[in-house]
Amino acid sequence: MTEKDNNRKKGGSSMHTMWKGSISFGLVNIPVKLHAATEDKDIQFRTLHKKCQTPIKYVKFCPHCNVEVDKDDLVKAFEITKGKFVRIEDEEIEEIKKDIGEKTVEIIDFVKLSDIDPIYFNKSYYLSPNEGGAKAYSLLRKALEESGKVGIAKISLRSKEQLAVLRVYEKTLVMETIHYPDEVRNVKDVPNVPTDVQVSKKELDTAILLIDQLTTDFYPENYKDEYREALMSRIQAKRSGDEVITGKTSEEPSKVMDLMEALKASIDRTKTEGKKKKATGAKRKQGKEMKEA
Repeated sequence: MTEKDNNRKKGGSSMHTMWKGSISFGLVNIPVKLHAATEDKDIQFRTLHKKCQTPIKYVKFCPHCNVEVDKDDLVKAFEITKGKFVRIEDEEIEEIKKDIGEKTVEIIDFVKLSDIDPIYFNKSYYLSPNEGGAKAYSLLRKALEESGKVGIAKISLRSKEQLAVLRVYEKTLVMETIHYPDEVRNVKDVPNVPTDVQVSKKELDTAILLIDQLTTDFYPENYKDEYREALMSRIQAKRSGDEVITGKTSEEPSKVMDLMEALKASIDRTKTEGKKKKATGAKRKQGKEMKEA
């Protein structure tokens, strides 16, 4: 029975586990699973060839060799200057991952959540306890709730060491990846930001009054993606109105030639080349006889 089946049997969701590891909390190691807390609801479009409605295929192409490149012939490289690269092998990357502890969420500090500006937040993940980790998981959750603090941690995720915040959200540990300081662009570089512009007290009071009138409690379910809903309605209307087109499929030509076909082709080519050689030889002989005459 799979993990998904077990979840369904227990009445839980079939949330995909994208990573397994542990939270390092002092000398305590908490085995956990990582799950994506959010999902992209954007409507995805395919690109078709206008003439025949066939989905476009994207290939990796080398302009120097003028050939399509197979994935086995691809390597990673860092561009240090225009056209100058340093190659990094997959084995080197794997070695670095092992050195920094790829499967560990290492808590290094505890801070107040209010100390972290939202500009640093990136992506959210749920953490669930793995086998034998329920008690330690509950301990960390309770300690975070009682202290009012969040953990600052490091984790290697998707070939990158990321900084993260560990906090509690509705009785569940949540890990929020956050940007490193050098990944947040300097606000001083933002152009045309006015400074010390004088506004009258009446203007300020009116603006504050408008803010007060629009102030409410935050209920996320009150906000909807109107563009996505309108676009999906248009797609459904076209589907119901018999505006569905069928794309043509093209089978990849087989690169494996039948042995008998290969032998026959070789014989035919040999015969053709033999006839050409005979004809060329006859012409040369005829030319030689004419010169001697």
